[in-house]
Amino acid sequence: MNDDFELIRGSGNVFRDLGYHDADLRHARAVLAAEIIKALDERQWSTRKAEQETGISHADFSRIRRANIERFSFERLASILGALGREVEVSVEVRPRVQPGAPAEMRL
Repeated sequence: MNDDFELIRGSGNVFRDLGYHDADLRHARAVLAAEIIKALDERQWSTRKAEQETGISHADFSRIRRANIERFSFERLASILGALGREVEVSVEVRPRVQPGAPAEMRL
């Protein structure tokens, strides 16, 4: 068995590593969804209990729990967090994009 392999460090954004054109937005939405799930878990709320307490559809909470977040905008996920008593703070950093595996001289 040959143990030779190439190790490539990920960018920290799995969507970027997989080549999605909207990787940063997908990553941000996934982070918000994870925070929603975390808030529900901390309170030990079912999706029905979350609906009763927030007025947000149990089906929406169910989709989020199943990581089916394609239909949710960033703004919608942030508003759901607000309904759960969480604040969302966004900071933006802009820099040149470097493709994974790019030569070292392109990594400024």
